[in-house]
Amino acid sequence: MKILLISPNTLTVPYPVYPIGLDYVAGSLHKRHDVKIADLNIMSLNDLGHLTRQFSPDIIGISIRNIDNTEAGNPQFFISKHKKLVDWLRSQCDAVIVGGGAGFTILPREIFTMLALDYGIVGEGERFNQLVDALENHHPLSGIPGLLRRDQHDNPPQPWIGNPQRWASDNGHSQFYIDHGGMLNLQTKRGCCFSCIYCPYPHIEGSKHRLVAPDKVANMALRLQKNGARYIFITDSAFNSDISHSLKVAEAFKKHGLSIPWGAFFAPIRHPAGYFDTMKDCGLKHIEFGTESLSHIMLKNYRKPFVPDDVITAHGQAVAAGLHAAHYFLLGGPGETADTITESLDNVERLENTVLFFFTGIRIYPRTGLYKTAIKEKKISHETSLLEPRYYESDAISHGQIEERVIHRKGQRINWIVGSGGEQAATTVSRLHARGHTGPLWEFLIR
Repeated sequence: MKILLISPNTLTVPYPVYPIGLDYVAGSLHKRHDVKIADLNIMSLNDLGHLTRQFSPDIIGISIRNIDNTEAGNPQFFISKHKKLVDWLRSQCDAVIVGGGAGFTILPREIFTMLALDYGIVGEGERFNQLVDALENHHPLSGIPGLLRRDQHDNPPQPWIGNPQRWASDNGHSQFYIDHGGMLNLQTKRGCCFSCIYCPYPHIEGSKHRLVAPDKVANMALRLQKNGARYIFITDSAFNSDISHSLKVAEAFKKHGLSIPWGAFFAPIRHPAGYFDTMKDCGLKHIEFGTESLSHIMLKNYRKPFVPDDVITAHGQAVAAGLHAAHYFLLGGPGETADTITESLDNVERLENTVLFFFTGIRIYPRTGLYKTAIKEKKISHETSLLEPRYYESDAISHGQIEERVIHRKGQRINWIVGSGGEQAATTVSRLHARGHTGPLWEFLIR
């Protein structure tokens, strides 16, 4: 069958993100299928129309990575744009259109209905191959886990029992990202063992780790390097949530001869002695800590597996090892007050040689602790649609008051960033990439 996989994500703030999900989906398909990938970061709508008419696909898969940009201060809703794309595709061809991806899995029936799709895949996209085979051979669809259909006879999702399988295609869609910062992505595991109240990751990937063998991860990294990558970012929800596995992966990078730098998301938890020195020795360059707050009360309310002193210690160890470290904060959750904001900002002052990103307002997702809290506090009801973003706001302090306090404390410091930095940050990053710099580049703001 002829299969066209589309990445509609054109968000480039702060930098364009390689659509790794489509590689995994493409890698799950049998080689007898003719598969093409269309990335709208690269391809215009006119180009896509020409490809669609020329290729005449039997099935189109659309990767819905994000519902919105989850930024209360600068909201962007992507699903309405995806709706226009699906309607336009209907005018171009008669292909079956299937939706899937991380964003889709959060609100599958709502997105399925709004986009008027033929089918949807809840959970990991590798199940797409089961749908393709069933449609090709006219087999029943009832045995495909997580399949959504127009008749609303949705199949219950089941945990994916395999590990991520990387497929580095040869159709050139990675070249754009190599040219714009040189950064490509990979996963070392799926699943998240943490229970943060706001996070949909355990629903998307499961709450138990499924680890990829370290040597296999290293081979995938080497393949990306061979294909032109100059930097690798590990997209695990938290690379160090399994400390032993993360050490083995890093050591495998060194053993197999990976020569390009890499970065990852980390939780600021307690680490064994020498952990970050090993990471540095194995090529790690950037650490992005998901810190969220430096208030004892708020970290407990967020169900974080660390306290403020753990954050300070982890940061100090990372910087002492010669690593670039940034911290991300989510302010305004349940229990936030003027006092907890002050406590957080006072503790932030203890973080030296870093970059700090502050986001105010937490997106409410279904099947999370925050959702249950918002229901209990009657901020939303069970009938509230969460397709367009709704943000939790504390009764004790407003989003505006939080931002005022952060901006006042920030003063003229350039390493305190409120929000993602917007188009100005994206323009700066783009210029640095054009000069040959690689990676996320926030280290230029470290103070």
